[in-house]
Amino acid sequence: MTDGSTRRTMLTTGASALAVCCVGCGSNNGSSSSSSASATATGSAAESAPGSASAGASSGSASAPAGKALAQTSQIPEGGGMIFKDQKVVVTQPKKGEFKAFSAICTHEGCTVAQVADGTIDCPCHGSRFHIADGSVAHGPATRPLPAESITVSGNSITLA
Repeated sequence: MTDGSTRRTMLTTGASALAVCCVGCGSNNGSSSSSSASATATGSAAESAPGSASAGASSGSASAPAGKALAQTSQIPEGGGMIFKDQKVVVTQPKKGEFKAFSAICTHEGCTVAQVADGTIDCPCHGSRFHIADGSVAHGPATRPLPAESITVSGNSITLA
C-alpha cells in the first residue's frame, strides 16, 4: 500500500506542477497594461535596416487597434520581416514594396514566432517555419499556414486594417 500511495502522490504532484507551469507560460489574455509595442526586425537586410525596431502602441489585445501605425515601411527589411510580439503580428516584405502580415502565433502549438530569416518566419518551440510570401508551411511539424492579417500601407506607414 505504501508504494501505491507514493505513486499516487507523485502523479498528483507532477500533474499539479505541470498545470502551474502551463499557466505561468500562457498568454496574458489582454490583461497587459503595457503601452509600448515589442517588435523585432529580422531578415536579409535587418542588420542594415535604419530606424528603431519598436513602433506603435499596444492595447494588450491580440492585435493593434485598427488605424494605429505598426511600423514605417523602411523598418521592414526586403526579404525579411518584423515581429510585433505585443500585437501578435509579423509583417514581411517578400519583394521590394510588397508587404504582407500574418499571425505571429505558430499553428503547431501556439508559441510566438521568434525570427524571420532566409525567407521564412521561424518558431523556436519545435522548429516550424513558414514562407514570408504567403504564410504557408515551409517545414513542420506545423501543418497549417499562419493566418493572414489585414494591413494597409499608406505612404510610408503600415497599419493594421
